Amino acid sequence: MTPRPESSGSRPKGTAGEKIPEQPTAAQKKSAAKKTAVPKQAAAKKATAPAKKAAAKKTPAARPPATKATAKKAAPAKTTAKKAVEKKAVAKKAGAAQSPAKKAAAEKTTAAKTTAKKAPAKKATAAKATATKAVAKKATAKKAVAKKATTAKAAATKATATKAAATKAPATKATTAKPPAKKAPTKKAPAKRATAAKKATAGTTTAAPAQTLPPETELAVSPVVGAADRERLLNSTHHNPHSVLGAHPVPGGIAFRAFRPYALSVTVVVGEVRAELDDDGDGFFSGLLPLREVPEYRLLVEYEGTVLDTEDAYRFLPTLGDLDLHLIGEGRHEELWTALGAHPMTHQGVTGTRFAVWAPNALGVRVAGTFNFWDGTGHVMRSLGSSGVWELFLPDIGEGELYKFEITRPDGSKTLRADPMARRTEVPPATSSVITSSRYEWGDDAWLARRAEAPAHEAPFSVYEVHLPSWRPGLTYRQLAEQLPEYVKNLGFTHVELMPVAEHPFGGSWGYQVTGFYAPTARLGTPDDFRYLVDSLHRAGVGVLMDWVPAHFPRDDWALAEFDGRPLYEHADPLRAAHPDWGTLEFDYGRNEVRNFLVANALYWCEEFHIDGLRVDAVASMLYLDYSREPGQWTPNEHGGRENLDAVAFLQEMNATVYRRVPGVVTVAEESTAWDGVTRATHHKGPSGFGGLGFGLKWNMGWMHDSLQYMSHEPVYRKYHHHEMTFSMVYAYSENYVLPISHDEVVHGKRSLVSKMPGDWWQQRAGHRAYLGFMWAHPGKQLLFMGQEFAQGAEWSEAHGPDWWLLDPGYGAEAEHRGVRDLVRDLNTVYRATPALWRLDTDPAGFEWVVGDAADDNVLAFLRLDPEGTPILSVSNFAPVVRQDYRLGVPEDVPAWHEAVNTDAARYGGSDVTNPDPVKPEAQPWHGRPASIRLTLPPLSTVWLRPA
Repeated sequence: MTPRPESSGSRPKGTAGEKIPEQPTAAQKKSAAKKTAVPKQAAAKKATAPAKKAAAKKTPAARPPATKATAKKAAPAKTTAKKAVEKKAVAKKAGAAQSPAKKAAAEKTTAAKTTAKKAPAKKATAAKATATKAVAKKATAKKAVAKKATTAKAAATKATATKAAATKAPATKATTAKPPAKKAPTKKAPAKRATAAKKATAGTTTAAPAQTLPPETELAVSPVVGAADRERLLNSTHHNPHSVLGAHPVPGGIAFRAFRPYALSVTVVVGEVRAELDDDGDGFFSGLLPLREVPEYRLLVEYEGTVLDTEDAYRFLPTLGDLDLHLIGEGRHEELWTALGAHPMTHQGVTGTRFAVWAPNALGVRVAGTFNFWDGTGHVMRSLGSSGVWELFLPDIGEGELYKFEITRPDGSKTLRADPMARRTEVPPATSSVITSSRYEWGDDAWLARRAEAPAHEAPFSVYEVHLPSWRPGLTYRQLAEQLPEYVKNLGFTHVELMPVAEHPFGGSWGYQVTGFYAPTARLGTPDDFRYLVDSLHRAGVGVLMDWVPAHFPRDDWALAEFDGRPLYEHADPLRAAHPDWGTLEFDYGRNEVRNFLVANALYWCEEFHIDGLRVDAVASMLYLDYSREPGQWTPNEHGGRENLDAVAFLQEMNATVYRRVPGVVTVAEESTAWDGVTRATHHKGPSGFGGLGFGLKWNMGWMHDSLQYMSHEPVYRKYHHHEMTFSMVYAYSENYVLPISHDEVVHGKRSLVSKMPGDWWQQRAGHRAYLGFMWAHPGKQLLFMGQEFAQGAEWSEAHGPDWWLLDPGYGAEAEHRGVRDLVRDLNTVYRATPALWRLDTDPAGFEWVVGDAADDNVLAFLRLDPEGTPILSVSNFAPVVRQDYRLGVPEDVPAWHEAVNTDAARYGGSDVTNPDPVKPEAQPWHGRPASIRLTLPPLSTVWLRPA
């Protein structure tokens, strides 16, 4: 997508070929001194050389120092200066700068008289002529006063050459003008700007007696931005604009420099004193004020039709300290979102927004946004040492403003990028970042205190997976908060799992191609609106998991790809960077700052949004260097293996950090291989020599694949695939598992869960119910994707979401779909109330086969046990026939068994073949047990029995 174009508005242009001369070097001054035998002449030559050089180039020259000399006698000069201070009505360019000079003249009257006599008439005439041309740019009514000031200033220049060491007072403006024909170039005498005259007329004062320089001052220097700095600022290649712009002590006073493109004028305001800066062209303004130290000041920036009263962004100290920068460089800043990005704040007593971005390869970075009409020319950021971080505090900028970073690449080209750390974004397809801060007040303290009471693998954990934009299409976060918590709570799920909510440009990716890792998608509302949804779920007693995608990111040219002109977030090796399956880029997990970006992001969602768990997407693609790659398309690791050691270290650090900082949170790996130790602690090494990855749970992709494969076979053939339902118990305790029937299994031609079942519509629904009963009884946690809880027949589509109309009472088959949903509710209710179904999910002591080899019968039966040994019996009949008096071995210490769940019950849409009365065991050994019971097994069903 094309980023918003920069403003096409006009801007003032300087003279073609215009350059700003730099100050003479020490070598130049020494050379000039050798050419003159008289020291006074040498001093005069040093004072006039910059101006002559500037005049020849038609550029603003270094301002000539003004001292105590004038064309008149010293006493009248002193009287005039005193009068100017008392009345505070100096309006022309000679006023404020000459007052201290004349005061110095009064203290050395004799020297001033001598100097005044020596002022050559020819030099004064030339300077007067030059000043006349400068005044032509001002109002005609002010010519007389300007000429008078010019004459005095010309004499002062000569006096400086004579007594430079004795008195050195600052001048406030320096420009050059073309001298009359046939005359040598002359220095242009300073003249006050029109704004100063306007302020004098309005009754404002220009004197600041407490801050004026003493008579013993150094030779003043030009405040004009040097040619090199000027070019770098214009081209956005300056690493430290604060060293040039703003207010800086210099010999002769305080130099004020501003870079305000398109401004007509810039005026410095110090208390009640106003001084208009010189317009140096190309948006640069400068001036030298006779102050002892840098004051608190503001800027009045005049644009066409408006005047902006603002703080100077370049007067502020950095907002990031050495500790922040050190932690970022080390990759250990666990609250990175508080350091980088855009943050409204109060800094040095001023409200505004701090911008900070990591771009170590950039030659320069500027901030562009709605506050500067998308032209970042005047908002140049500074580089903070070797950290690669660029920072700028912009006063008077607040929430709601859009922004991006304009980055100058190493090749000099520019790119406009969204903020990688943006905590709010525009609604896609717009791509700008948005300044934001949170004021949300949480109401889930009781939930947070309770969630850490037991680890997830030892607690009830049944998950309802949701794609928020399509669950109820058109609803916002706050509207979803009125419906989703109640719905999930009513069905008895312990958690919801949200498919990725981080900002993404393409809705068809379902959120799995992320560009805004720190921003909830703006499609559904603001970040605080998302907080409200999470809070509402917590207050309803429902935990919140979210899909987190640290495996890859898209190539959009306004996002992370080659962010600062070179591979930054992605790996520098193209073979390691390109993801072969999705056309995306993989992160460089070996780079400190990139690893920090991701680890902090995991913490960000848990701490800022109270997320209870992260389901980490595509872990297998991170772990293997040869994932989806052919021979020759990947490079082995340092040990010659295929493991991505950087990714392993990253996942270990992420898990360890999350569990340390956020008690009660669980991380879940979507990992589809037999990697050893996905849910083992990071400090425990396994047979492979690796420490565990440190996840709390892992999706059991093998169980999902095998069991769905079995259920898809016609019942008559299932006896040949019986092992597909029993093999999971071979490895069931190798990890802490979740049994997932996720979105991936009901899209892209895979059909919905009920449609995977063979047979007619009745058999499909019966098989669907039986499978859910088997799934909830099997060791491991459960996850079910939305729409499958009421046997939706069509595949899911993000365009329209679940087929809620199937539950409309006016629909003929509504009772059948509602029956499946009622079954899910009852499964969750019994599950949560029965510790045997979850307490020992990861302990072999919690499971016992009753019969696992009845392949000809399509029957599976097993016991689940809690720590006290209390059992629940699960029996599944995956044949479409009723089996009468089916004998099963059971423990002899249970006096009777009672049906807790029967998926064939009439209220679920079944044939209502049940065991309504308690079933008592007989003293007949069976299946290797001393007692047995006889049951009636309904067709295509699962029955749960517990001690009566």
